[in-house]
Amino acid sequence: MRIRIISAALLCAATVGTAACQPTDTAKPSGVASPSVSAAPASSAPAKDAKAVAKKATVPNFVGMGLQSAQDKAQEIGFYGLTSHDALGRDRMQAIDRNWQVCSQNVAVGTSISTDTALDFGTVKLEETCPAKDQEPPSAKGGKMPDFEGKSVKAARAALDPGTSITVNDASSEDRFVLVESNWQVCSQSPAPGTALAGQPVTFTAVKFGESCP
Repeated sequence: MRIRIISAALLCAATVGTAACQPTDTAKPSGVASPSVSAAPASSAPAKDAKAVAKKATVPNFVGMGLQSAQDKAQEIGFYGLTSHDALGRDRMQAIDRNWQVCSQNVAVGTSISTDTALDFGTVKLEETCPAKDQEPPSAKGGKMPDFEGKSVKAARAALDPGTSITVNDASSEDRFVLVESNWQVCSQSPAPGTALAGQPVTFTAVKFGESCP
């Protein structure tokens, strides 16, 4: 054991420079207090609202514009909640915006509102004429059969309970299939308008828009 201690001492003396042999253990010596770590001071700045404050913008006149152009202009101003509907009440979808024109808007021209406000455009196809007033789709909320004459078959179907059994026949002598119901108008109906709805089947005869009912 004594030989090992002497050898260690000689090895220590042979190290470069005046550096003393220090133990490799990094543990703090006993009796020495650890330096205190102060916590970072809390920020005195007020917390920002997680939801940005909505801006305001003045609504321009969109009537007469193509639907796609109207939507682009609205987005340039800051309006992104945009919807549109069929101003003729036929319940058609505006699948290709460039094929539709704006007839009406739900917010008056010159109104200063939050850009969070939804803008809704009443539209017709480019080759169609805007109605004097948007035509409301029929409704059967009162529990009675509405008068569907002249309305699109699609709008008539949408007004009735989803579970209603509906038959649609071509009113002309051609016996055509009624495939795109928004392109067909109701000529006759059963039950008659004003009849109380109690789950009974409904039958329509129809022709395409632009054709005359027999």
